[in-house]
Amino acid sequence: MQVSLLTQRIRLACLSAAMLGMMGCDATSSPVSTNTITSAKTNTITSVQTAFPELYGTKEAFAKEAMYFVVTDRFVDGDPTNNQVNQGGDYPTFNLALVGDNGATANVGYMGGDFKGVLDNVQYITDMGFSAIWLTPVLDNPDQAFAGGEEITYGGSFKDGGKTGYHGYWATNFYKEDEHLISPGLTYRDFTQALAQHDVKAVLDIVANHGSPSFTMPIDQPGFGELYDADGQLVADHQNLPTEALSSDNPLHDFFHQYPDIMQLSNLDDTNIAVQDYLINSYLYWIEQGASAFRIDTIKHVPHRFWKIMADRIREQHPDFFMFAESYDYNANFIAQHTLPKNGQISVLDFPGQQAITQVFEAPESDFAQLNDYLHLTHGPYHNVYDLTTFYDNHDMRRMNASDEGFIDAHNWLFTTRGIPVIYQGSEFGFMRGTAEHAGNRNFIGQETLTQQANHPIREGLIEIANIRKQLPALQQGLQIPHELKGDKASFYRVLQTADTQQIALVLLNKSNINQPFVINQMVQAGTWEEQLSGATLTVSDEIRTQVEPHGVQVWVLNENVTQPDLLQAAQHAMAYK
Repeated sequence: MQVSLLTQRIRLACLSAAMLGMMGCDATSSPVSTNTITSAKTNTITSVQTAFPELYGTKEAFAKEAMYFVVTDRFVDGDPTNNQVNQGGDYPTFNLALVGDNGATANVGYMGGDFKGVLDNVQYITDMGFSAIWLTPVLDNPDQAFAGGEEITYGGSFKDGGKTGYHGYWATNFYKEDEHLISPGLTYRDFTQALAQHDVKAVLDIVANHGSPSFTMPIDQPGFGELYDADGQLVADHQNLPTEALSSDNPLHDFFHQYPDIMQLSNLDDTNIAVQDYLINSYLYWIEQGASAFRIDTIKHVPHRFWKIMADRIREQHPDFFMFAESYDYNANFIAQHTLPKNGQISVLDFPGQQAITQVFEAPESDFAQLNDYLHLTHGPYHNVYDLTTFYDNHDMRRMNASDEGFIDAHNWLFTTRGIPVIYQGSEFGFMRGTAEHAGNRNFIGQETLTQQANHPIREGLIEIANIRKQLPALQQGLQIPHELKGDKASFYRVLQTADTQQIALVLLNKSNINQPFVINQMVQAGTWEEQLSGATLTVSDEIRTQVEPHGVQVWVLNENVTQPDLLQAAQHAMAYK
């Protein structure tokens, strides 16, 4: 189904808003609907404005987006002239293969992906309904492979010996792009401006916890443990010393804590005002270059007080700037602390949700009910659960090991439930499914593979459901009202009622291999509903009956105010917990 046809159907489906008078509503702060009344005695027409309650999951503007996550070096090589294949001397950096016992390979060197490779495939990405692209850090990294630490091997973890900064997380200059990413006429600023021409937002990955690996090298390698400012001047240097050997009398050591944190990475001193200024001013610089949102790496390794200072300074200049973070923990109560206003009100990647989603969609015999607990639709620790970024895998964990149908089911769930969906590059065709970071998870994709996989059934299903979400405000910002999650079937409402939008969506999901009947007779509002994938319509009084095909989804929409008493009560109950 073409997106243009979907858009046309949705517009045709829009009905005039129904009037709802609510006892106790404040007409000065609530949206209003206008009803015309004709007097039988005077034959005059008057307009009456009636308040109805606002019903929404979030008013966060970024909730309208869906993100495609790119490890830039491992996506597509658009400009081979920036590959730096001879860089590193005795510690080369390009194409450093790790080989497993079974002949499988991973790689810890640079592989050639760059800004041009992403831009060459913007249409490929936007066709899937994505409106934002999150890139790994774009900052300058050391020009050699790290000779210290423990040597990484195929399938290994938490070892940095022999690796390069291809991923971007080992910054030596927080104000400078890495030479592997840029091309003539294509800086990060040029890149973000090009994305904007496609109505795509640029999401920048930032770090505050650490710089590069900084000690245990046989010799002090250039770049490692060093930090340079916007003018290219050296401002900090670990000098290949262990953290306990750093001196308070050496100004080049002032940027670092004198205790270790993550392996041999420099541990930046977040309490140092100079460090705070260095980092926060760099973030402001990249916003000026066109970053529309931030993903924050390793947020739990830096105290809340820093993030409050950082968030306040960012939003002083850029109000409502959206940020979300990696707090790699499956305890909702723990990661939710980052979302609280007192701690900077930074959203988080929903790791408890990731765990539940993979458990359900990797296992055909699983039960939709297993997804109930992580949603926290009415009771939960988050500042606003609707602002969380939702996902099922990424570059730091094992890729989801599901069948094609499992991926399709996962996407149908992810793009209709609460939160802002994120899909990791290659997942649209099950790339390297089931593999961990150094066992193939981050393997290079390349243009040939993208072209070959354009019509993969996982991608075709994703195109359909992601573009449905892109067109429906209720799926982006609406409340999620549970109906039933049981066995292979899921049903729930999404409700959005504001001055600009009045929309009710009923989502029906089937993750089984057979057609499943649905009889929905709870909270059903009378009216003419339209199913968004097929274009079918139903004139409903109090019940919707339909069949959903195997591994299918239906999204029924009614563009009216909520008047059905039970649905209204459930929505107002959900609003009470926001």
